[in-house]
Amino acid sequence: MTQSTTFASRATRPSNPQPAALARWLWAVALLVIVVVGVGGITRLTESGLSITEWRPVSGVLPPLNEADWVREFEKYKQIPEYREINLGMTLAGFKAIFFWEWLHRILGRLVGMALLVPLVWYAWRRAIPAGYGWRLFALAALVGLQGAIGWWMVASGLEYRVDVSHFRLAAHLLTALFLLAGLVWTARDLAVLARDAVARPARLTGAAIGVIAILFVQLLLGAWVAGLNAGQVANTWPMMNDHFVPEGIDWSGGAWLALTNDPFLIHFLHRWWSWVAVAALLLLARLVARSGGRIEARLLVAVVVVQMSLGILTVVTGVSMWIAVSHQIVGAILVAIAAAALHRQGRGSA
Repeated sequence: MTQSTTFASRATRPSNPQPAALARWLWAVALLVIVVVGVGGITRLTESGLSITEWRPVSGVLPPLNEADWVREFEKYKQIPEYREINLGMTLAGFKAIFFWEWLHRILGRLVGMALLVPLVWYAWRRAIPAGYGWRLFALAALVGLQGAIGWWMVASGLEYRVDVSHFRLAAHLLTALFLLAGLVWTARDLAVLARDAVARPARLTGAAIGVIAILFVQLLLGAWVAGLNAGQVANTWPMMNDHFVPEGIDWSGGAWLALTNDPFLIHFLHRWWSWVAVAALLLLARLVARSGGRIEARLLVAVVVVQMSLGILTVVTGVSMWIAVSHQIVGAILVAIAAAALHRQGRGSA
């Protein structure tokens, strides 16, 4: 068979949509994204994010393989402000510890990309993607590449003049990951419905859903800023902040906008109390979803909201205990996934 005949046979191969298989694939990738978010939290809390000072998408897969390689990497780290101003005198063993978490975070990010791209090519070649979903799956795969670029853009902000990364870039990195997670869940739910009903239409965002997303977006943004500014450590009491409802120490000298976007006391305060707005919105969503028949999604949403609020309070009163704080970030990602599933269930009524 000639090459042209082979191409022709592929082009004329009948379509064989497999929405159920695609849905299972996307759920697996979503789970992997949650793992990456958790490791990213550990990387941040251990101050490991600047330990790898170069972006090498291919050769960077392998860690240093001998002592000479480790010494070379350590010497590169010694050139950045974080080492000179914070970790001066760090041992090679200490460097290896922080290097591990950043390396693992980057490896898992690459794994997410491969877990999306390779099956996507396979399913496309097998013509197993239902009509109308190819562009959406391609966009999700492209989003992983964008996420990697944002990750390096974030790291680069701490290599020359700062001793940490920009909290604005950190927020962009985290929120892009959570947006990817929500997109994976939403698309997986659409495909699962399609597997049960061949004429089902994709769910749509309602006006109420957009309101919930906006409220949750603000809370997630504030949470990312809290992490980037180490603002969780400015107070370890709850509900008061150092015996005050509105904390002392907010710097208003640069104006309200500068304080709102950069002051750790104010951002911590806002993250605490905006959480109640987010809780109210999510509980209202749970009620609406339960009324539309989605009792499982509603119950899961209420349970995860309670766990997330409890972990947030524990993170504060323990002085940002690392594993509690990491759990807070992981459950936050799970909350985004369940909220996306609940919003999808509500949106099916308008499809």
